[in-house]
Amino acid sequence: MTISPTLHKYLSAENIEYEEIPHVLTMSSAHTAQACHVPGDRLAKAIVLRRDGGYLLAVLPASHHLRLADLRARFGDNIAMAGESEIDQLFADCAHGAVPAAGICYGLDVIVDDGIQMQPDIYIEAGDHETLLHLGRAQFARLTANALHGRISAHD
Repeated sequence: MTISPTLHKYLSAENIEYEEIPHVLTMSSAHTAQACHVPGDRLAKAIVLRRDGGYLLAVLPASHHLRLADLRARFGDNIAMAGESEIDQLFADCAHGAVPAAGICYGLDVIVDDGIQMQPDIYIEAGDHETLLHLGRAQFARLTANALHGRISAHD
């Protein structure tokens, strides 16, 4: 498996330019950043949250952790981490746990942490555990154009 079909179709339809970066099998964003020699601040990890009977994708630097309390303060107390089976259902064409930071093509609302969107270039999971996509800041901005933005994470 390489780039997920849903993500590939969306990027092609929107003419979003990217470079595929193959890497050894990794099972966490921190290990992926190390394997690819990419600063953790430039690797966007995606966290799926349950909200009001729907879902929200939080996108933040791999070197950060989500501040769930800040999200609850902004959106209400009904935000919780989605379960693995829910995530697998939402991202059915991705490997288990390899969620791309591109919720729009999966029909999800997205909130992007201010810390990732200011990077000169950004790397995102392609939908497997062996491929990253490298995007320039402008391309990432196009990918997340309809997303909400804010400080939702803190550096580890």
